[in-house]
Amino acid sequence: MSNIINTLNAPAPIGPYNQAVFAGNLLFVSGQIALDAQTGELVMTNLATETNKVMNNIKAILEAAQLDFSHIVKTSIFLKDMGHFAQVNEIYGSYFTGNFPARETIQVAALPKNVNVEISVTAYKA
Repeated sequence: MSNIINTLNAPAPIGPYNQAVFAGNLLFVSGQIALDAQTGELVMTNLATETNKVMNNIKAILEAAQLDFSHIVKTSIFLKDMGHFAQVNEIYGSYFTGNFPARETIQVAALPKNVNVEISVTAYKA
């Protein structure tokens, strides 16, 4: 059985998908980019601002599901330029306080709305 998670505190989907879906005890959070939930505008002042916005969008969805970053078991990071890896990795890591999830980081040719970073996560609710 699945349960849809949507919150006004994260950007509305820009296509035919949901912000997140519970399937049993697993929460699958769709890829998040640096969209502001209230304005729908991109937040891309610099790479740090963009990455923090992505992580805060993920945080809002996790909170709507009554979870936090400690529940994440898998992350996928998509970068337009692998040269941004170190800076994105540092910011990403600052959102975790203990055991880090499994992860892959992939360079792609392009991302939605021409952003530099998109992150999706899978979380586990015991």
